[in-house]
Amino acid sequence: MIKQVLSIAGSDSGGGAGIQADLKAMSANGVYAMSVITAITAQNTEEVTDVFELPTSIVAAQLDAIFDDFDVAAIKTGMLSSAEIIQTVVRLLKPQQVKHLVVDPVMIAKGGQALLKPDAVDTIKKDLFPLALLVTPNVHEAQQLSGIEITSVADARRAAKIIHQFGCANVLIKGGHLPKERGTDLLYDGRFFNIYKGEFIDTPHTHGTGCTFASAIAAHLARGKTVPDAVQTAKTYLTEAIRHSLAIGHGKGPTNHFYFLNQG
Repeated sequence: MIKQVLSIAGSDSGGGAGIQADLKAMSANGVYAMSVITAITAQNTEEVTDVFELPTSIVAAQLDAIFDDFDVAAIKTGMLSSAEIIQTVVRLLKPQQVKHLVVDPVMIAKGGQALLKPDAVDTIKKDLFPLALLVTPNVHEAQQLSGIEITSVADARRAAKIIHQFGCANVLIKGGHLPKERGTDLLYDGRFFNIYKGEFIDTPHTHGTGCTFASAIAAHLARGKTVPDAVQTAKTYLTEAIRHSLAIGHGKGPTNHFYFLNQG
């Protein structure tokens, strides 16, 4: 039986990030992908021009429909936008006691647009993080969550310890934006650190990498890997998806989720 994995996130009309990236990444990593859409963004490779949050009743109805019918092995959350949507998601996830919840705290788009309202940051830390097996902030998000500047892996270690105190089991700080040691990710489980040194691929076409990474991790957790192994497998996949990224649109093009289909 194929493992079934759910993404709870916003829609990217350009197809490079959000729900669209999640579904592609999950499918590429061998699971059946499902979605609960929280918001609709008008977005392309250059910018986010508009955001429309879906009513919480529709978010709840989507979640009910999924859990009424499917055996959900893992969940990944992305753009949740508002405190009200976060609270709705938390209320409906708690009774499910999902073992593999990956929270990607999507706060800022690559173009700088806010994707999480300021008053929702405390809500995601207080209400959603304690349910998470893994939280996956990038450097900018980790700075906002921890309150410290991150310019090195040593700084990331300090930030991870602070974020872990919000109640999640594991913290992965994604190092694509580290000024030093770029491409190095840091995993913290409350006791030990795992360092994932990776190849930094110098390309502007990285739209959707954070969504893709978290979704691939969720897929491999659903398939039975441990957190450290799921992170490593997903990182290897993401590196190749970036290496074969697509120079489409007039801004930062997307990663190539199905790069392997065009090889030999």
